[in-house]
Amino acid sequence: MGKRVLYIITIVIPVLFVSLQTKAQQPSVYEIKRMSFNIDGFSNIAPVIVKDGIMFCSDRRFSALTDRTGFDGRRLYNIYLAEKKDTSEFRKPRVLKSERNNKFNNGPLCFAPDGKTVYFTSEVETGKMADNKNFKNHSGIFIAELSGTNLVSLRPFKYNDPKFDIGQPSISKDGKYIFFASDMPGGNGGSDLYYCELINGEWATPVNLGPKVNSAGAENYPFMHTSGKLYFSSDRPGGIGKLDVYFTSLINGFWDDPVLLPEPINSTSDDFAFVAETNLQKGYFSSNRRREDDIYEFTSTIIRKASCDTLTENNYCYRFFEENAIKYDTMPFRYEWNFGDGNKATGPDVVHCFKGPGTYMVQLDVVNLVTKEVTYNEKSETIAVTEIEQPYISAPDRIGANQKITLNADSTNLPGWKISQYYWNFGDETIAVGKAVDKSYSKPGTYNIQLIISAQQEPGANVKEACISKNIIVLPKP
Repeated sequence: MGKRVLYIITIVIPVLFVSLQTKAQQPSVYEIKRMSFNIDGFSNIAPVIVKDGIMFCSDRRFSALTDRTGFDGRRLYNIYLAEKKDTSEFRKPRVLKSERNNKFNNGPLCFAPDGKTVYFTSEVETGKMADNKNFKNHSGIFIAELSGTNLVSLRPFKYNDPKFDIGQPSISKDGKYIFFASDMPGGNGGSDLYYCELINGEWATPVNLGPKVNSAGAENYPFMHTSGKLYFSSDRPGGIGKLDVYFTSLINGFWDDPVLLPEPINSTSDDFAFVAETNLQKGYFSSNRRREDDIYEFTSTIIRKASCDTLTENNYCYRFFEENAIKYDTMPFRYEWNFGDGNKATGPDVVHCFKGPGTYMVQLDVVNLVTKEVTYNEKSETIAVTEIEQPYISAPDRIGANQKITLNADSTNLPGWKISQYYWNFGDETIAVGKAVDKSYSKPGTYNIQLIISAQQEPGANVKEACISKNIIVLPKP
């Protein structure tokens, strides 16, 4: 019959394993610290990130002896610049001077894209009527140019009105939109968020962001991030404290449901005026969790690896064929395969999928259909079916928006590792730890999940880490 050669070819067929595990307590996404330039006994609010440091508003004294108070006896806010001394420390804040310093509040503020034009909040009425203690002076937005530490060439925003408040401006990165808070008539609650579009060099009529963003409560302190996320503060029900920080995004022309930021940014106190750097890894916000309003810095604890292997599905399927049978398919033989796992197949060219890893003895018996002679164990070979050495993400490839799923790392294969942590980065600025974790996505899109596994540190050795990634597609709600 001649020497027969057994050929085995692996065939990649995805296999998904899902199991449930006890969920681990999840880490905080942020770490915070109180800024050193806060002064006890005074309010420090509304930080703005600038090239040289931070600008913010404070009702602190100009001198050690004199309070700055308005006609109603309340201390006045002004704008200060705290320049960076190094990566973590700031110099003593300096006040920004303007013609309004001594009689009116100044701030919160924002900058236009040119870095020189300042939009800030101040009182609308400046005449004799403003001197009356019984007069309710409403706030508006004013525009100025920054020259050193002086605000010059002041002019009012065209939609200021003595009958209601407008303030807390934020301008988009491209300068085409200005967002602000106002209690103008026609809103949903105490104060709402509005925006104006810059058309032919003029700000168009204010547009209310609508009931998805605005509530029956008060929405304040909008901040339009370069990512397109709009952060704001609200006292709506369902928060952690009084004022809480939320964000929303414009999806297909509609504002999405606001998302509450987690602790420790939000607390049982008032938390507001959130701003962040471009990469969202660092930023600032205001809070009265120590009774007075103070400014806090936050840093993101999210880990995301720049280099991470793509998940490869384990392969338990093989193709078996007998070479001579392929060459001479007119010869009257029957080929019978025994795969060593209780399964058999007949044919010169077959595919078999083993249930899982293991060592299997594959045997080929050949039957001569003319003489009926059977050659047992004509060819045999031991097949070692193994898993790829890698972390493993068990998760579906596609899910619906707001569909809750469980992801797990049960099928991770890292021989010799004493695993200390399973860390998940879901690709949407959320994380989790644990061998099995629950997740849902509110917005459609493609998200790249990273699973980072750390081993227990051994004496004198570096901590071993392995990273694997997998895309998951989130489909719109049906």
